[in-house]
Amino acid sequence: MSDIQTAFITTTDELAALCARLSTEEFVTVDTEFMRERTYYPELCLVQLAGTHDVAVVDAQAKGIDLAPLGVLLAKPDVVKVFHACRQDVEIFLLMFDAVPLNIFDTQVAAMVAGFGDQVGYDALVQALTGGHIDKAHRFSDWSARPLTKAQVDYAAADVTHLRTVYERLMARLRVDGRMDWVGQEMAALADPDTYRVNPERAWERLKLRTGNKRQLAMIQAIAAWREREAQRINIPRQRLVKDEQIPEIAALAPETAEALAKARGITSGFAQGKSGQSLLAVIAAAKALPEGDLPRADKPRDTPRASPALVALLKVLLNAVAEQNNVAPRLVASSEDIETLALGEAEGNAALEGWRGEMFGRDALRLIRGEIALSAQGKRVKIVEVAGRGDA
Repeated sequence: MSDIQTAFITTTDELAALCARLSTEEFVTVDTEFMRERTYYPELCLVQLAGTHDVAVVDAQAKGIDLAPLGVLLAKPDVVKVFHACRQDVEIFLLMFDAVPLNIFDTQVAAMVAGFGDQVGYDALVQALTGGHIDKAHRFSDWSARPLTKAQVDYAAADVTHLRTVYERLMARLRVDGRMDWVGQEMAALADPDTYRVNPERAWERLKLRTGNKRQLAMIQAIAAWREREAQRINIPRQRLVKDEQIPEIAALAPETAEALAKARGITSGFAQGKSGQSLLAVIAAAKALPEGDLPRADKPRDTPRASPALVALLKVLLNAVAEQNNVAPRLVASSEDIETLALGEAEGNAALEGWRGEMFGRDALRLIRGEIALSAQGKRVKIVEVAGRGDA
């Protein structure tokens, strides 16, 4: 596509005409450039689009531009929207159009199915499949600054031009290997809006907690939920509002006044006395007033490891062996949590036992746990060996 001139789109009419042409394509490659260092929500700066005869960089911040035609294009079910590592891009479109783009294809996920390793980078994938190279000179540009240079626009456009060849060659490889159904299962998760939406009530789960006190845990949960909502309201990064490590400290302090809140590490008196500080104090007071029966259950620390480290290690050897044999990224087949729960004998609902994952790894994992198979080094590879007399046990 090097002979196609990149269009720089700054008006609604230009965007509508572009999207009308692209709506007739079998697939369209899509990327975005955005800023998020100073805001909670991503600040969309550019949208890059490419079809068979079009390469365009859309200035999402151009005065008076309406991106509604883009929303119409993304909602076309018969046009595949090809991204690489799509989650942040899709999050932006979900916020903007209140819908996930239909018919998503993520080349990073597909590359894991096709044997390119865990979370392969776009540059590496372009080089492996096209022999091309991405100029990294403008990777850290301030995409909100105007005017943009021609070099910046060309850099942004390259993300979607190379992606067309990457997509076509990945698809050919997946068809030959008979793995289109595998990819389809992975893309279904990316089509779910809940994949991108943050539930403030579950924000506490990302924290590393060390308390068995139910009252304190209730305050931690309440403060974490408050931080998420307040960061959204003000539109600043959650860590700029209150850092992760401050949340359990504030909960332990359980302040009732602005003066007491200001004694917490990293909390200024101005914050404590302001609107955010007062709303935080109200949340803490509500958590302190919860009836005993409404407090969350605090998990008791285990006296023993969650699972046998040796068994977990053995299952990981099996995982790596079958992933190597089938040329697929191990991380896509089973997560560390999947392995741990298998080692604990908890099979129900384990993704590693379902569908193609179960056929490739899960069934043998259960057989390994039952002692029906063993692992042996043969040459440069690990092989599965049947244990005599145990196959029907």
